[in-house]
Amino acid sequence: MRKRKPKVRAIQPDPRYNDQMVTRFVNNLMVQGKKSVAFSVFYDAMDIVKERTGENEHEIWKKGLNNVIPQVEVRSKRIGGATFQIPTDIPANRKVAIGMKWMIRFARQRGGKGMAEKLAAEIIAASKGEGAAVKRKEDTHKMAESNRAFAHFRV
Repeated sequence: MRKRKPKVRAIQPDPRYNDQMVTRFVNNLMVQGKKSVAFSVFYDAMDIVKERTGENEHEIWKKGLNNVIPQVEVRSKRIGGATFQIPTDIPANRKVAIGMKWMIRFARQRGGKGMAEKLAAEIIAASKGEGAAVKRKEDTHKMAESNRAFAHFRV
């Protein structure tokens, strides 16, 4: 067991929206340490969102992210030779991280030309309560609900 937890580093807010959540999202989007490329992809996606919807792109992104963030997850626990899926609440920091990773992952799997285009489509779909990332959240919640009987085994 470790003796102490590492200090949480302060994340700098992004230049355009002055929001730390955007920087966290871009850090998850980044591949092979190319942060400036990740920022340009994100900002291009936001421009596409603004062009398609005609609304405030930052608010749409926030709304989409909130629609993707899960509240519970299932964890496997072995009890007496059987493995049970136990629904557990997620810490706030992890909820956001999971939501961001799902949104980026399903944007990458989408069809389309260029990552900015794919990300914009996923953001718009998520803000409407549609898309693969929102479906993943709903599936996770359904699984947790169906395994609610095992909640007393909670870790």
